[in-house]
Amino acid sequence: MSQFLSYAIPGLPYGCVFALLGMGLVLTYQTSAVFNLAFGAQAYASALVFYVCVSDGWPTWAAFLVSVVFGAPLLGVVIDLGLFRFVRSRPVLVKLVAALGLLIVIPAVLQVAFGTSNRYSPPSLWLSPSTVYFRVLGDPINGGELSTVIVTAAVALLLSLMFHFTQTGLRMRAMAESPRMVQLAGLSAERVGMTSWMLSSFLAGLAGVIIAPVFGSLQSLNFTQLLVAAVAAAAAGSLVSLPYTFLGGVILGILEEVLGGYLPSGNVLSSGLRPGFPFIVLLALLLFLPGLRRRWGRTDDPLAACDPPPAPIASTMRDPALYRATRIGTTVFVIAFVLSCLTWITDNWVFTLSQALALSIVFLSLVLLTGMSGQISLCQAAFAGVGAFTAGQLAMHFNLSILVGIVAAGVVAALVGVVVALPALRVGGLALALATLAFGLLADNIGFQFSWSLNGDSGISLPRPTLGPINFSSDRSFFLLIIVVLAICIAIVEAIRRGTTGRQLAALRGSELAAASIGINPARTKIGVFALSAGLAGVGGALYGSLDSSVSASDFNTLVSLVFVVVVATVGVYTVEGAIEAGLAYVLLNNLVTSSLPSSWASLLEIVFGAGAVVYVLHPEGVIEYLKRFAIEHLVRGGGERAEAEVLA
Repeated sequence: MSQFLSYAIPGLPYGCVFALLGMGLVLTYQTSAVFNLAFGAQAYASALVFYVCVSDGWPTWAAFLVSVVFGAPLLGVVIDLGLFRFVRSRPVLVKLVAALGLLIVIPAVLQVAFGTSNRYSPPSLWLSPSTVYFRVLGDPINGGELSTVIVTAAVALLLSLMFHFTQTGLRMRAMAESPRMVQLAGLSAERVGMTSWMLSSFLAGLAGVIIAPVFGSLQSLNFTQLLVAAVAAAAAGSLVSLPYTFLGGVILGILEEVLGGYLPSGNVLSSGLRPGFPFIVLLALLLFLPGLRRRWGRTDDPLAACDPPPAPIASTMRDPALYRATRIGTTVFVIAFVLSCLTWITDNWVFTLSQALALSIVFLSLVLLTGMSGQISLCQAAFAGVGAFTAGQLAMHFNLSILVGIVAAGVVAALVGVVVALPALRVGGLALALATLAFGLLADNIGFQFSWSLNGDSGISLPRPTLGPINFSSDRSFFLLIIVVLAICIAIVEAIRRGTTGRQLAALRGSELAAASIGINPARTKIGVFALSAGLAGVGGALYGSLDSSVSASDFNTLVSLVFVVVVATVGVYTVEGAIEAGLAYVLLNNLVTSSLPSSWASLLEIVFGAGAVVYVLHPEGVIEYLKRFAIEHLVRGGGERAEAEVLA
């Protein structure tokens, strides 16, 4: 028992921080139906401002006022007014992309403002972590642990009282059901929502400042990983109960420390299982709590039908003559592009464009999964990593051609996709997105660390393929191979779109119940599309790895998956050409920032992607599709005006 307590007691402060963040997530979800995945970035912002102020000689209380009491709520107001106020009644994908954009852009903006230097030994908020105040069964309790527990318990009590016994709490709960109903009752939904964002941002800032000394150094990734446990704590409270969220966060922190204490050290499984434990808990909660699944499955305001219908994507507005002209122009451009890459374009640019086209295959999997079926996956980079290590390990240990390995990569990734898709039978919407995020994090921490997979940071080698006398070792010949594979993948996706499966997916997006009533099997269709999407990502990952000749776990981590979703959604997730445009934009912008601009501009790419997520909120069809629709409307309007003038003449 004493050994168990020696492991459990240090987990109590961690659990309190998990609880603080979880309660903040519940607040924002209750009032805006937005699950704020950027919460960790907000915590990092307050911790960084607190560190800078104290380092500049400010007293601790003044730094706390600026970073947490005033700065954190102000950031919440800016986020609400500038972004989330416009997405309350939008679909899950729009809300998710907006939150992911903030998760990417907030640390990038802070790096531009405060620099990228390492910041060690963050200061403590209240009691000193180096001072032991008393002991429990022989285990020392230092000032940092004591202050964390006291502050968290006080905040949890005050929030619970506010939610249950004040008009403000009642209005916040009403906002979760329908902002329009709040307006009809004569209240200001905007004011209630702003109050909620201020409170939740305060909690994020407080948690960030409290937990910073534990990390030893300020890094945005540490705070992003905190969100893992915060989500599980919020799920324990069913996104409703602050007391249960508090209790769930505390228990989770204790269990995580106990697990780390009893597992053997120096083992990949044990070292990876501890950070992945919160998402294992989350996945179990999603699968076995029906009320939680229903609540997370609710995506729309009951009065969302009051909104005007969304604008159609450009491809649905083209008249036959314009469509034929567009196809002819696209064909001519593709032929000229391929011939140029095979002749006069330099080898460096051919390699860069090949990277873009290989990633376009991965992005094409998102077009199939999200654009056509309405499902959201945050682990497509993990599927790409599965494909890369399958091809590499087959070539390394079984001396198989990498071309055979690419086919096997698609098959193995598809099988893994089936396993990941099985929870899709019981969850959907945001819950499914979080389940795939869980898989991606487990792949990062455990799956890709073994020597038989991606071998951690050391990575594995992937040779260039050969086909009889044809050797694809040169960049131009490999570019031609990628073009052929990309064309096959596009043909598969287009065949699905135009075939029976595409019509079934459209019916499922409209209403699963109605689709089932006409004989469509939702479970089988979902699993099939998820598997095919994972297979496409696996093929793209294998091609990308073979092009680079080596890959490692860092090439396919979860943060890359999140960026993929933001990029594809921003450019255009509903069309095949959107995947190609997204691949070109991602690689070319990354190449521009890393090779042509000074190192101080390293965060520019993340800022651009974050700005793209904001634009996506305004134009959910995608930036390129919006520009196409604008141009087509202009052409149609101009043609109609000329025809009318001729008739009048």
